[in-house]
Amino acid sequence: MPDTLAFASGTARFALPHLFPAQAQKEFVVNESLARIDALLHCAVEGVAAEPPGEPAEGECWIVADTPSGAWAGRGGELAAWQAGAWLFVAPRAGMRVFDRAGGHFRLYRDGAPQGWQAIDAVAAPAGGATVDSEAREAIGNLIATLAAAGVLPPAE
Repeated sequence: MPDTLAFASGTARFALPHLFPAQAQKEFVVNESLARIDALLHCAVEGVAAEPPGEPAEGECWIVADTPSGAWAGRGGELAAWQAGAWLFVAPRAGMRVFDRAGGHFRLYRDGAPQGWQAIDAVAAPAGGATVDSEAREAIGNLIATLAAAGVLPPAE
């Protein structure tokens, strides 16, 4: 028979609380885990902000800016999700991707240089050059439009 696993108080990746034998009020632990899963599953954020909105909607999620204030002070770079009338914070992990509703594109969290939430800048349509190839420009323009429609690039302005 295999050895019994010894669990920490929470999961390794997102600190989802574990249940333990004879634990009182297990529903609080389970509900917190479900709230974290709800915030992270197919995550979409409203945008990036340094302070919480005045009246957030239930389930609303934000990327906390690098220099936060108010209820978000000291939580720079984390995800803040409004759950059950309180802010639930989740530290990002390298490779985590969220959809930024304000920007209309995805953001990727990086651990290396540069570190933090990265967004791809908009790409300009091809222009200039000594030789104009209309078919090549059209193909590149279509590629840029497709990447923007998929949320990989922000929409062209």
